Amino acid sequence: MTSNNDFEKLIENLPFFLQENLKKHSYHDQLIEIILDLGRRPEARFSFGPEYVSQKIISWQDLDYVVKRLSKFSNENRAGIERTLHRISCIRNRQFLINGLTCRIGRSIFGTVSVIRDLLESEKSILILGKPGVGKTTIIREIGRVLADELEKRVIIIDTSNEIAGDSDIPHFGIGRARRMQVPKTELQHQVMIEAVENHMPQVIIIDEIGTELEVLAAQTIAEKGVQLVGTTHGNCLENLIKNPPLSNLIGGIQHVTLSDEEAKRRGTQKSILERKAYPAFEVIIEINDPNVWTIHEDVAKSADYILRSDHLPSQTRQFNEIGKIQIQCNKFVLPSNFLLKSYNGKNEVQSSMIQPWSQLNNGQPARQIKKTTKTLVIYPYCISKNVLKEVLSKMNVKCILTNDLQTASFVVGLHQYLYQNQTLKELVMERKIPVYLLNQVNIYQLTNVIKSIVLV
Repeated sequence: MTSNNDFEKLIENLPFFLQENLKKHSYHDQLIEIILDLGRRPEARFSFGPEYVSQKIISWQDLDYVVKRLSKFSNENRAGIERTLHRISCIRNRQFLINGLTCRIGRSIFGTVSVIRDLLESEKSILILGKPGVGKTTIIREIGRVLADELEKRVIIIDTSNEIAGDSDIPHFGIGRARRMQVPKTELQHQVMIEAVENHMPQVIIIDEIGTELEVLAAQTIAEKGVQLVGTTHGNCLENLIKNPPLSNLIGGIQHVTLSDEEAKRRGTQKSILERKAYPAFEVIIEINDPNVWTIHEDVAKSADYILRSDHLPSQTRQFNEIGKIQIQCNKFVLPSNFLLKSYNGKNEVQSSMIQPWSQLNNGQPARQIKKTTKTLVIYPYCISKNVLKEVLSKMNVKCILTNDLQTASFVVGLHQYLYQNQTLKELVMERKIPVYLLNQVNIYQLTNVIKSIVLV
């Protein structure tokens, strides 16, 4: 790995008594940030800990000297240095005068993402988790460069705080050929995300620090449009993400589901359980435990299901060793016996309070059973996410075709409240005698039972 941090461009904007001390410091390559607080000694924070770099006390004149050499501070009290990745944040007093500065070192590191090169080539959406300061922004900057330059993708970076491509109209060379869209205000990030898809036809969109419900919704919308996402958010692990209500929708969202007595007994759980309700917007999650140690979840849907079932979570750890080689370790696990879907011994028993055939449209008779072996099943989904339906069919190993043409459908599966309101659909179903199955709400458990009730005999 090679690093470029434009260290000289940062320290030349500091007071003279600090410049000499920092240039001569033997560990300046491990510098994380410089703290300048009024009435205190200047402090340098390294990866191994903090230390004072001068005995001189910071004065108003020192702060003013630095501020005049920076770009204008934004509404988020952040500024930068032209053509660099450094970020300077300010602290203000009650009169809005600056009485403290945090100068954070920005680094462009080449070679970091070699450990996940296979995941980038898979074209799956990737979410990076980690606590502040662990290097998430540095990683997605390098991901943007690799995708744009080496894999020749059309990449757009949503640069809300100008941390990815620097505080300048001309983006930093660290992003390669990727394009950068700046965000005028933090609260408008979700709008710029959607604008990028609608106006610039990207194959990949990169977002730093997804944190609000609107940004999560925008990410879900982009994923549904088939655009690859690469994003970051705060959190130590996948379990933290599941427990965070605004962000849990990134991995499909969580909901309470009530099981039938038989199903609860079969699973060995309570009747009320937590279950993922939709397909994840991000298919791969990377936990940055340490700059050189990453935990990979290559199938977020399965990993989230394991956590919700309190099963042993399989994990994969990738790390750089001292000589620069990549080591991959996977823990072994035994799949729980109650995880596999089972038939109802030919009885096709379905929880009547959640799923029921539309018998009124079949002359009072239950919807007919369609054997899996007779022909390929063609499903017409109504107000149901195709991604969720595809996931259920894949888990059950059932080959089906999803169609938008009602004339070719073997049966219709949809939400109860919307199907009954569509008079045209009701007439077409009765005319063609197509079986209809209703759901009170969409979740994986109910869809699984619907498919079993139709396919398994």
